[in-house]
Amino acid sequence: MADEPTRAGGYHEGSVDVVLSVDDVARQAEELRSEIPESSLKALARNEPFLSIRNLRAGYGNMEILHDFTLHVARGQSLCLIGPNGAGKSTVLHSVFGFTNIFGGEITVGNGSNKLDITRLTSDRKLKDARVAYILQDKSVFPNMTVEENLLMGGYLLHSHAKAKAAAERVFDKYNRLAARRGHLAKVLSGGERRLLEISRALVMEPDVLLVDEPSIGLEPRFIDMVFEILHDLQHTEGKTILMVEQNAKKGLEFADIGYVLVSGEIAMAAPGDELLENPEVGRLFLGG
Repeated sequence: MADEPTRAGGYHEGSVDVVLSVDDVARQAEELRSEIPESSLKALARNEPFLSIRNLRAGYGNMEILHDFTLHVARGQSLCLIGPNGAGKSTVLHSVFGFTNIFGGEITVGNGSNKLDITRLTSDRKLKDARVAYILQDKSVFPNMTVEENLLMGGYLLHSHAKAKAAAERVFDKYNRLAARRGHLAKVLSGGERRLLEISRALVMEPDVLLVDEPSIGLEPRFIDMVFEILHDLQHTEGKTILMVEQNAKKGLEFADIGYVLVSGEIAMAAPGDELLENPEVGRLFLGG
């Protein structure tokens, strides 16, 4: 009897007959790379980018992870970064927020006379002055603090308990689910409620740009849908600009206006999210089909 083909979970969901190693995915993704002029990236951002990264070289210690990396996203748009493990996706977010060494290039927020070069600002100044907030991966809440105390921690740069309290109340007004648990310790919340708290804590400083790292990680499907509904509301109702890394590439591309495929610290592909969803090679490598 002939051997059955090996079946295993795809890169994110579904099943495939051939299991690709991480190295195989990276190598085959590399073959998809084409030169993408900056004008095309700006066009995806409606030719009015609000968050821009230009020719960025960045990494950790002396190791360069991003190589002349360029990105543009307009105000009120969302952009999702996908790619194989080790491609540099989270390094993009880390660089925007000030967690990496910058070897060259620039990062700006705003446009026209309001454009601000944030390349080498501290994380505190990026949050307070440039209104850029980072929503970390799972387990970033303070488990032995209450929900309210966690929100107040999000306002630590306001230098006034009254201002932080008022900001927390605005969050409670928006999310009744958190308001009902304001006195509960964060460690007793469900996974979805913890993620809502992580997002809400970032909103205390009223940011314009949200850097969202793996919003679906560790969540049950019903909570994943809830989190993406919250992000959709923040983008389309409140006009937030969202730059996201999402391992569930299908979910991320369904959500985002723009998708970039990263390989080895460089852009391999860039297109509207729905176009990348329909690309058979992207589907084979990253969508489990």
